Amino acid sequence: MTFLSPMKRLLAALLCAAGFAAAPAAPAQTLIQHAPGRQVLSLNGRWNYIIDPYENGFYDYRRMAFDQSKTGKGGYYDNAKPSSRQEPELIEYDFDQSAGLMVPGDWNSQDPKLLYYEGTIWYKKSFSLKPAAGKRYFLYFGAINYEAHIYLNGKKLGMHKGGFTPIQYDITSQLNATGDNFVVVKADNTRHAEEVPTINTDWWNYGGITRDVFVAEAPETFVVDYKVQLAKNDPTRLAGYVQLDGPAKANQAVTLNIAEAGIKQTLKTDADGRATFSLPAKKLKLWSPQSPKLYAVRLSSGADAVTDNIGFRTIQTKGQDILLNGKSIFMRGISMHDENPLIPGRARGEGDLRMLLTWAKELGCNYVRLAHYPHNEAMLKLADEMGLLVWAEVPVYWTIAWENPATYQNAEAQLSDLISMGKNRASVVVWSVGNETPLGDPRLKFMTSLVTKARSLDDTRLIAAALELHRTPDNVVHVDDALGESLDLTSFNEYAGWYWGGSPSEITKYTFDIKYNKPVVISEFGGDALAGYHGDAETRWSEEYQEALYVNQLKMLSTIKGLRGMTPWILADFRATRRQHPVYQNGFNRKGLISSTGVKKKAFYVLQDYYRQMATKYDGK
Repeated sequence: MTFLSPMKRLLAALLCAAGFAAAPAAPAQTLIQHAPGRQVLSLNGRWNYIIDPYENGFYDYRRMAFDQSKTGKGGYYDNAKPSSRQEPELIEYDFDQSAGLMVPGDWNSQDPKLLYYEGTIWYKKSFSLKPAAGKRYFLYFGAINYEAHIYLNGKKLGMHKGGFTPIQYDITSQLNATGDNFVVVKADNTRHAEEVPTINTDWWNYGGITRDVFVAEAPETFVVDYKVQLAKNDPTRLAGYVQLDGPAKANQAVTLNIAEAGIKQTLKTDADGRATFSLPAKKLKLWSPQSPKLYAVRLSSGADAVTDNIGFRTIQTKGQDILLNGKSIFMRGISMHDENPLIPGRARGEGDLRMLLTWAKELGCNYVRLAHYPHNEAMLKLADEMGLLVWAEVPVYWTIAWENPATYQNAEAQLSDLISMGKNRASVVVWSVGNETPLGDPRLKFMTSLVTKARSLDDTRLIAAALELHRTPDNVVHVDDALGESLDLTSFNEYAGWYWGGSPSEITKYTFDIKYNKPVVISEFGGDALAGYHGDAETRWSEEYQEALYVNQLKMLSTIKGLRGMTPWILADFRATRRQHPVYQNGFNRKGLISSTGVKKKAFYVLQDYYRQMATKYDGK
């Protein structure tokens, strides 16, 4: 199997219902499931970097890409060594003498001159790895924002678009026998109208290699992918598949072993290396926020074995109820970005992520919305461990190039990779295909095609999106977005008391006319408050205003008969270039319940008290 960039995975044909032109066929990439659980060589740490706003390292003076030339040479990816002596070729760069950036990490927060930088930066890392016979090696990036061109030892591996999904290449044949290797990355976070997300967002456009980098080792034939979950709506059966990759993948024995549950089954792969199964699983203790039980699931075949900690639960809707393991629940949630407010920049690893989820637990949450893009794989595993349900989302955000087939292909590839990354995580109960996308036929085709794709990849979880709404002069909020027909939840963002509806004391006059007989989960509400700024409940930007807003929002929303959850906006203040008020914002969206210095605002305690009430009502405690 050839491992390619997700953006090279052009579809054999887009869904006919989408109305998009057909695309030529190409091999699909299979991301290694639970790649960090392999034997890995970490490439985290200091990488040399070169700022290249004119892309001198990629194009010649005629604007022709060096890696598309006859020789394939001439770019910074050659990692050439300049000399003071007369050479046949003038070299005007030197990675080894250049400054360093820490990986994982965005560049914006590591050098003041890069705070607002959008463009190309080149990264270089040398590493020692001598390939062993009978082994395969995969270069794996957790995420690079946004467009990445990746080279190993001067040869191009591929190009990837999308700032939040993993990138992987089989580098077995490209490693040097001496063990001396180097990898070069051209990272470009320039915004474009036809990309996903598009030009206009409400979060900081962090550039660079923002998640872990490593080389994973595997035998020649190995377990590349698997899904081990409960069958749809059936807590008594395990169902899924195991996929081998390599020269001996066909007709091989694969053992599925969950020792603690007394489950052991030997499977046989077909000609494509796949083995499917459906097994009785009556002894499994089900995962829930109250009891986040995980089992060590071991999959082995020949010389390969992988162990993953997996939880098992069912999630479904019935009328206006959300049923977790057959029991009605209220999803006590909060939205969050992949950002540590205490340390500028993207969240860098488990410590940052655990802090965010610990705050959510302290708030009384059993649920988090990971907005507005795929978050770190480590976040999903921590949610499994800590007992938090997850809404996972792709960055189909605001206005997308709805009629551009390449834009759709990009969105679908990111959705596919998100589902691949999270399909074994019990915490993930909702796949979201987008946020606040404007009404129109092209948008509806685009979004319903994503819904269809998500269901084809995983029919055991709920599908949602943040829908559009509109108001009428009689103070009625109408939720009748046609996309809602295709979804399992009726979710929408509403900002009564902040962007519309008057002051907090006035918003309880609003009622809701919701078209769909489905569970209602409010995906966003809130308002800004600068921590430490105080006034009365009518003083915008004060903690008291935000506090009153939450009090009255909860009164207003509680009138919705089918209300079964919410994720107010947002756990913590976060950087946002759009937010320019020099006193109250200063480059931050201040809707956080926790400030950029870690201080809990007054509204935090309002929501915490409400969630205690909901926990008593639904969980009996």
